[in-house]
Amino acid sequence: KVSGLPTPDLSWQLNGRPIRPDSAHKMLVRENGVHSLIIEPVTARDAGIYTCVASNRAGENTFSLELTVAAKEVHKAPVFIEKLQNTGVTEGFPVRLECRISGEPSPQIFWKKENESITHSTDRVSIHQDNYGYICLLIQGATKEDAGWYTVSAKNEAGIVSCTARLDVYTQWQQQPQTTKPKKVRPSTSRYAALCDQGLDIKAAFQPEANPVHLTMQSGLVESDDL
Repeated sequence: KVSGLPTPDLSWQLNGRPIRPDSAHKMLVRENGVHSLIIEPVTARDAGIYTCVASNRAGENTFSLELTVAAKEVHKAPVFIEKLQNTGVTEGFPVRLECRISGEPSPQIFWKKENESITHSTDRVSIHQDNYGYICLLIQGATKEDAGWYTVSAKNEAGIVSCTARLDVYTQWQQQPQTTKPKKVRPSTSRYAALCDQGLDIKAAFQPEANPVHLTMQSGLVESDDL
């Protein structure tokens, strides 16, 4: 609100340049003499130093302020790019339960075995997450007690998702002799870079002979002791 005799003219500047009225910038004067500059919608180009200039024949007066335009926060509910898969492993060998999740902001991850939460890593069971959305529960030296249903949940401000998979742990005598050369499965170095940075020897943990892929090829019905 400005006063003076004669009644001052009022103009607005952004970073020293005059602001012209357009579809996004409107200059209004209320009946009580209050002047307004309305910007709708505001964009990153509107950030800067605004100066209000009031002038008449007797002189000129100004004031300035800074407008900061923050980027709009994006919210995307978590989704599974790759879900957990049912897995079988021979007792004593390492196994990983893995999935891939996306979401904005980056979701919190929660693991559960049956109805018990897995809240922290131990020397034998560890939780890992990298910058590409890969989530991994690594069990080094699986035991019969590790068998069961595992659930991973991802939560952020936009929503929550979960998926569940079964881990079966077979005893050594359930493993039939190899008749064909086992298929070699090598983990991607980029995917497990974050794990190696933490001092884990991933290649040693996942030797080809420790991979349970061949168990799916055996004939007959293999039943977990938990069923």
